[in-house]
Amino acid sequence: MEKKELFTSRIGLLLASLGMAVGTGNIWRFPRIIAKYGGGSFLIPWIIFLFLWSIPLLILEFSLGKGARKGTAGAFGAIMGKKFGWMGTYVGFCAMGIMFYYSVVTGWCIKYVTASITGKVFLQQGREYWDSFIATQYQPLFFHFCAMLIGSYIIYKGVRGIEKANKFLIPSLFVLLLIAMVRSLTLPGAVEGVNYLFTPKLSELFNYEVWLQALTQSAWSTGAGWGLILTYAVYMKQKEDIVLNSGIIGFGDYTVSLIAALTIVPVVFALGSAYADPVQLVQEPGPANTGLTFIWIPQLFNQIAGGRFFLTLFFLALSFAAVSSLISMIELTTRIFMDMGLTRKKAIIMVGSVAFVLGVPSALSMGFFENQDWVWSLGLMLSGFFIALAAIKYGVKRFRENFINLEGNDINLGRFFDVIVFLIPVQFVVLIWWWFSQAGGWTDIFSSFSVGTCLLQWGLAIIIFIAINKWLMNQTFEGETQ
Repeated sequence: MEKKELFTSRIGLLLASLGMAVGTGNIWRFPRIIAKYGGGSFLIPWIIFLFLWSIPLLILEFSLGKGARKGTAGAFGAIMGKKFGWMGTYVGFCAMGIMFYYSVVTGWCIKYVTASITGKVFLQQGREYWDSFIATQYQPLFFHFCAMLIGSYIIYKGVRGIEKANKFLIPSLFVLLLIAMVRSLTLPGAVEGVNYLFTPKLSELFNYEVWLQALTQSAWSTGAGWGLILTYAVYMKQKEDIVLNSGIIGFGDYTVSLIAALTIVPVVFALGSAYADPVQLVQEPGPANTGLTFIWIPQLFNQIAGGRFFLTLFFLALSFAAVSSLISMIELTTRIFMDMGLTRKKAIIMVGSVAFVLGVPSALSMGFFENQDWVWSLGLMLSGFFIALAAIKYGVKRFRENFINLEGNDINLGRFFDVIVFLIPVQFVVLIWWWFSQAGGWTDIFSSFSVGTCLLQWGLAIIIFIAINKWLMNQTFEGETQ
């Protein structure tokens, strides 16, 4: 039996958790979304959903992991009963599905760090360089391998490895972003971008799409409902305050998003008018929002003194954010297999190898990448629903008293929290209905963006997990009374 692993301190836990939450979604997705959906008007529902979706789910995840001391599958089996363990398996698999292509994205970020250092990214127009990089195929594949190798090595080192990595990555990320933000804000014309970001258009508050996009961004950005915090909670000390830690993570994640917006949007307004309408540049679409990040940002930084240096800082920060999130996904998967009796060494060798192989299609085909991003990004909403359902089945009041409001807490929750937990399934139904209404039909199972492809892949996964649930729970709880 392996020695029990724990984070050495609260700061270690918080930095690892912030590393999980802070990812590429903060740095490249948030600026585009806030610019597209009303600037200052978007901030209002975005902050509201921090309290209605993200922090409550972070609290539930911390409680499940800390209470059960097992990964997603084992935690659901322990709290809901073994016959519901398949829900936790789905939560874990959903994050695993994202890991397969997120490693590819992490590889892109690493590639652009090297290209910024050498200056090669400036030798072609942004779109030409991006297209040539993707077209080679072997380069995305190689950098996908590098990303998985780095992440797997950190997880091989155990919780101490996660803690040490994030103690370097997260402070460095903040410093790099702050330097880039200051440079961005000092550009002539940058104030127009700031005004665009923070000037509210109150009419937009009556646009339901703004609210649904704000909920989506909050869920994807904070990592709430992914099962990642649940996994890290397995290693938290008993005296750690769940509510306070959840609040710090939520606000920390939002702070990085705002810094990223203040880094990117003012640059586009200051320099982008030479190419097109700055608003259109900020909203440039693309796979995983590649348009703004990988196509236009290099072109814009090339116009300023020291552009190569500041562009390198930007992509280095982006790489740090990507790696810190990737390792949390690798650890989630590794923890599930460790619960089944594998040593960390055997588990990470298997997880790292399989993840590389299953990420190859996304590295080679943008169509496949887009499909997986669509299916499993939306699948996270179902994961959040399952986590709320776990607390509801257990009894929200009893859950709060037994797993959240513990002796020594800095903050305890009242009955209002019970109401919020019951609102999570309502938010899920509204959000998933809206996203499905934007997509292709139910029968179009081979489309990259359709209801049919989501239901097919989710359904196959759930059927398999229900079929193997008894065996999986027996493996997870072998030798324990349940």
